[in-house]
Amino acid sequence: MKAKILVVDDSSLARRTTRQLLEELGHEVDDAAEGEQALEHFFLRPPDLVILDLVMNGMYGLDVLAKMREMNPAVKVIVATADIQQSTVEQARAGGAKGLLNKPVGREKLNTAVSVVLSGGETWN
Repeated sequence: MKAKILVVDDSSLARRTTRQLLEELGHEVDDAAEGEQALEHFFLRPPDLVILDLVMNGMYGLDVLAKMREMNPAVKVIVATADIQQSTVEQARAGGAKGLLNKPVGREKLNTAVSVVLSGGETWN
């Protein structure tokens, strides 16, 4: 399933890498470097899926997730983070995310997670 995906990460390298992988898989990709910009993209060009970093300048990723869920409770979000603590997984799940990917994100894991979440499932490491 090809989709419109919003990648939110304050690392330009992470955004570029994730964008390239997703575009190679045939998806249409927007990206944002911080929370406020992500919310603007989300409002103006609603994506099918959001891949969201947690630790960014400005708004924390879970705060961005909460705002997105206020705008669209059915939003599909995969959190991408280097934080592997179980509490982070639990917070992401409680916040309404549909999955979590550990950074750095590889092509196969990204493809699998995106496919599972777009088809209505969840994916947790």
